[in-house]
Amino acid sequence: MPAPQLSDSLWSILEPLLPPPRPRPKGGRPPISARAALTGILFVLRSGIPWEMLPREMGCGSGVTCWRRLRDWQAAGVWERLHRELLRRLQDANRIDWSRAALDSSAIAAKKGVPRPGRTRPIGAVPARNATSSRTVTVSRSRSP
Repeated sequence: MPAPQLSDSLWSILEPLLPPPRPRPKGGRPPISARAALTGILFVLRSGIPWEMLPREMGCGSGVTCWRRLRDWQAAGVWERLHRELLRRLQDANRIDWSRAALDSSAIAAKKGVPRPGRTRPIGAVPARNATSSRTVTVSRSRSP
């Protein structure tokens, strides 16, 4: 039997970070559990299979259902909170090796960076080819913005 996608210890960390299910006043089919949806999401992301190929035998619902849950949780900021919580727990356990950390300066705004030059506007006539004949037509451009 393959290893489970989501251990009980990891689920106990993740469950409080997930938004509660939306009320369904009109009834309908009950939604799949958050744990089942997360299991399906992890399976697709780890294996790289298309969402539509998610095996129903896993009990995670359809791939579209898992994709929608992923989208909704992203909009609710779940993944950001999850990332911070896992980093906090790793830091508390002294499991992060900060000597291997890197900072990419391209993601930081340059406060005193060089301003970009404005567009240079042409001031004279520019020859342009006529698409319907072989003769050249002169096009004049003005200075006004």
